[in-house]
Amino acid sequence: MELSWLDDFLALVDSGNFSRAAEARHLTQPAFSRRIRALEDWVGTPLFDRAGQPVALTEAGRRFRPFADETARRLLQGREEARLAAQTEAATLRFAATHALSLTFFPHWLRALESRARLGAITLSSDSLDSCERIMLAGQSQFLLCHAHAHSAAAGRLDAEAFRSVVVGADRLIPVTAPDPQGHPRHTLPGSEEAPLPHLSYSRESGMGRILEAARASTPVPAVLDTVFTSHLAAVLRTLARDGRGVAWLPESLIAEDLARNTLVAAGGADWSVPVQIRLIRPRARQSKAAETFWTLAVEAALWRSSEPATPDVPVVGSGALADKEL
Repeated sequence: MELSWLDDFLALVDSGNFSRAAEARHLTQPAFSRRIRALEDWVGTPLFDRAGQPVALTEAGRRFRPFADETARRLLQGREEARLAAQTEAATLRFAATHALSLTFFPHWLRALESRARLGAITLSSDSLDSCERIMLAGQSQFLLCHAHAHSAAAGRLDAEAFRSVVVGADRLIPVTAPDPQGHPRHTLPGSEEAPLPHLSYSRESGMGRILEAARASTPVPAVLDTVFTSHLAAVLRTLARDGRGVAWLPESLIAEDLARNTLVAAGGADWSVPVQIRLIRPRARQSKAAETFWTLAVEAALWRSSEPATPDVPVVGSGALADKEL
């Protein structure tokens, strides 16, 4: 059965005349009559009594009519729901972000952008960088927010031929440890072969783990570390560091309050810190109108804020050429 036959049926019920019903359906009368006959063949019995004028429903037709009405109505409703869903989906901004940035940078950054333009609906997937990259490659997010470093391909799976990025913020990975009773660090870099420092490390799926691995390769004096715990979650390493379990390189954006309260202290001088970028990554292929408008807004905001001073809770845009900065 063709669904259009139901509309033909209802048009004939309303008009009671084959000619007028055919005209309403933009069909010739012979073509319209063939379609009504095809519907009756599908049902298995005549639906109209053609003996008089106006054409009347048979008892079978009267029984069939409420089902035709309901089916046609539900189909129209389903079409409208599908169109509305498509419009909503097209207007929704979908982000993937690493756990640490989801907790710290993302809310402040988004609020700043919303002060410049209305953004509409937003969804956020928060996970390890490895998982966020898979989400991007699967086309389930339009944007990825992650830490990056000049000597590390932080978003290693997202090659420059298919993706582009812009620097939207700056941060630092600071080696920290719990203080001793006198307020001094319990563990001090670089450590020694006789007394390696207990290390709270990032796992392989962590973007910060990739960054630190690349940064350590260029360190003149290597740290002597003994990995005692591994996780891709900076928040977990932060808790263990506060408990005195070892040294962890943590984002300043995550531990600013700990440093201010002295619940965490630097395990070494400024040379041991690793400056990092915060990058917004997107596919090169054109996306929805909402996504393209957001990208333009984010790039403009990055350029506009690049010269502003940092604040304790909001890492600002890094200096240098930001617009259309490639991976």
